Amino acid sequence: MFSLSFIDEKSFKKHVQETVSCYNRTSHTVSLKDFNANVIDPIKLLFDKMVFGKSFEDIINLEIYRQKDKANTNAIGYFHQNIFRYFQNCTVPSKGWDVIFDGADYRIFVEMKNKHNTMNSSSSQKTYIQMKNKILQSPNDYCFLVEAIAPISRNIPWICCVNGQSCSNEHIRRVSIDKFYHIVTGVENAFYQVCMQLPETLAELMKENVVHATQNNTVLEELQKENHEILKSLYLLAFSTYNGFDKLK
Repeated sequence: MFSLSFIDEKSFKKHVQETVSCYNRTSHTVSLKDFNANVIDPIKLLFDKMVFGKSFEDIINLEIYRQKDKANTNAIGYFHQNIFRYFQNCTVPSKGWDVIFDGADYRIFVEMKNKHNTMNSSSSQKTYIQMKNKILQSPNDYCFLVEAIAPISRNIPWICCVNGQSCSNEHIRRVSIDKFYHIVTGVENAFYQVCMQLPETLAELMKENVVHATQNNTVLEELQKENHEILKSLYLLAFSTYNGFDKLK
């Protein structure tokens, strides 16, 4: 049974399905080329193997899972941001701000994060300065740093350290996603309602076979073709042009 009043069932189901499609992109066969797309660190893999008492097969499979999990975390970011396309008075720009909400006599410009601790100090300063410049241009508007996973439910001024100085402004705020849902929809527990509806909609989509089966990975097989000693293959993957490593070929 669909019970959300602030988004219609068709739109909600479409959005959940699009998020599942993002997940499906990680279900394909992972080749050695995919595995090394960002250049793996064989020394870290060696430490992981020895310290944790694992086989190279286990460590490589864990690294493949980590890479896929990073992509799936981005898919959850897609879910949190793009659902606002279906909410009244909200837009999701193709670039720039993540979400813009048009209120009766003000606008809210949103930078959205999956977790409250994902920004380092440099990134925080850059975002805060961007928000401060926006407020200087439009004093009646607001800028929100909206966090899906915040320490607590909150809507507070964002106190940020910029060039060693503590800065705050009532129109630049740090807001948990439940509070932002409330502002946008007028429904106090709107985010809770979405969380309660989500498993039902996902279960419906599972019945419709929208999830692709995960394919087998070929990374180990390809590494062993290069050299039967996997560690040597891993070294050559990252260090083939480094001094001395030509001896491993």
